[in-house]
Amino acid sequence: MKQGLQFKFSQQLSMTPQLQQAIKLLQLSSLELQQEVQQALDENPLLEVADQSAEGETDLAAAEESWEPSYSASLGSSGTAYDGEDTLYQGSTSESLQEHLLWQMRLSHFSPLDEAIAMLLIDSIDERGYLTAELEELLPAIRQQHPELIQVELAEVAVVLKRIQHFDPIGVGARNVRECLLIQLRHLPKDTPYLNLALQAVDKHLQLLAQRDYRNLVRRLRIQEADLCQVLALIQQLQPHPGDGFGAGDDDYVIPDVLVRKKNNRWTVELNSQSLPKLKVNEDYAALLQSGSQSEEQQYIRQHTQAAKWFIKSIESRNDTLLKVAATIVQRQQGFFEYGPEAMKPMVLADVANAVEMHESTISRITTQKYMHTPKGVFELKYFFSSQLATDNGEDASSTAIRAVLKKLVAAENPKKPLSDSKLTELMAEQGIQVARRTIAKYREAMNIPPSSQRKRLI
Repeated sequence: MKQGLQFKFSQQLSMTPQLQQAIKLLQLSSLELQQEVQQALDENPLLEVADQSAEGETDLAAAEESWEPSYSASLGSSGTAYDGEDTLYQGSTSESLQEHLLWQMRLSHFSPLDEAIAMLLIDSIDERGYLTAELEELLPAIRQQHPELIQVELAEVAVVLKRIQHFDPIGVGARNVRECLLIQLRHLPKDTPYLNLALQAVDKHLQLLAQRDYRNLVRRLRIQEADLCQVLALIQQLQPHPGDGFGAGDDDYVIPDVLVRKKNNRWTVELNSQSLPKLKVNEDYAALLQSGSQSEEQQYIRQHTQAAKWFIKSIESRNDTLLKVAATIVQRQQGFFEYGPEAMKPMVLADVANAVEMHESTISRITTQKYMHTPKGVFELKYFFSSQLATDNGEDASSTAIRAVLKKLVAAENPKKPLSDSKLTELMAEQGIQVARRTIAKYREAMNIPPSSQRKRLI
C-alpha cells in the first residue's frame, strides 16, 4: 500500500470561549444574568457599571404612562425601564408556619417537659399545616433526643398535640383532612346553624363530600336538598390547608425582560432597561494601553480589557436577539393582545426562526425563562407558542386558544348541571372548532378541571 500526502479543505464550527459565553448568556433568566454580571464585575477590574442616573429619570417617566384600552396593529421597538408593578411572587408572609407556632408556644406557659414535646411536634408539621408522622413514631424520637423524657407516655404527647391544634391557624397539626375540618367545626360556637349536620357529614361521609355525591348525602343525612346547601356552605368556609399563607422559604420573583405597551397608536416592544445595568470598560485602565509597553501589568490590562469587551458584546447580542424575537412574537400574536387567549394563533419555533433568520435552537434558548410584561399580565415567551388544530372554516386554531374557549365554557356553565365532555365537544363544534371528545378530556385534565360529576354544586 503506497503512502502519500493529500491536501483537503473543509469547514467546521469552532466553539471559541467567546461563542460559548454568548450561547450561555442567551439562555439565562434575568436573575441569573444579574448574578453572572455581578460575578464578571467582581473578577474583572476593567469592567464597570456605567452611570445611568440621567437616563433612569427619563425611563421612570416613560414607565408611568398609562396603558390605553385600544391597540393598533403597527409595531415599534425601543428601550425603557420597568416600574416594578405586576412582578410575580409567591408567599404572603415571610414568617414561616413553624416560627408562628413557636411564638404562640412561648406565650402559652408550657411546662419544660411539654415545651420539649411541642417543639418536636411543631418541627414535624409540613407547609400545609399537617403533622407528617404518627405519634407512635414520634415517641421514640422524643425519648432519644431528650433522655429526661424517657418516662413520657403517648397520652402526654397527644395532650400537647391537642393544644397545638388550637393554635392559630385552627386545625394546624391535624393528621388528615377529616381531623383538620372537625377541629375547625368544633371550634365554632355551639349555636352555629347546621353545625351538627356539618360535623356528621365530615366525620362519617367525607368521601361522599369529596365526590360531590349529593344524592347519597341527602339520603344518608336524612335532610332536604335546601338543608344540604346550608351544610355545604358552612363546610366551604373551613380551611383544609391551615399552613397556606405562611412563607416556607425564599420567594420566587419574576423580572420581566421585555415590556409591551401602546405608544402613539403603535405597539411597542421594549427591553426592560432596569433589569440589567449598563456596562462599560474602565477608561482609566484602558488609557494605560496607549503607552505600548509589553510589561506584565500591560499584558494583564490588555487581556482583561479584551474579556470585558467580549462580555459587553455578548450581552448586547443577547439583548438584540431577545428584542427581535419578542417583536416578532407580538407581531404574529396581535389577536391575543386585542381579544385575549381565545384569539391566539398557532405558532412554533420554526415560524419565529424563519422570520428572524436564526436557528430554532437559538429561539428556544432566548425564549426560555424570559418574561414579557403586557397589559394582560406577565407571560413567559414560550406561552405564545402552541400547536395547531384544524377548524371548519379552513383556518388553524392554536391549542392555547382551544384551552381558553374550554375554560370559558366551563366557567359559564350551570353549576347544578355541569357540561359533560360530549356536550363541550358539541359547543366547540358550534364555534367551528372540531375536536374529539378525548381531546377535550385531555385538555381539561391538563388544566386541572375535574369531570362534570365532580364539578356539580348545589350552591
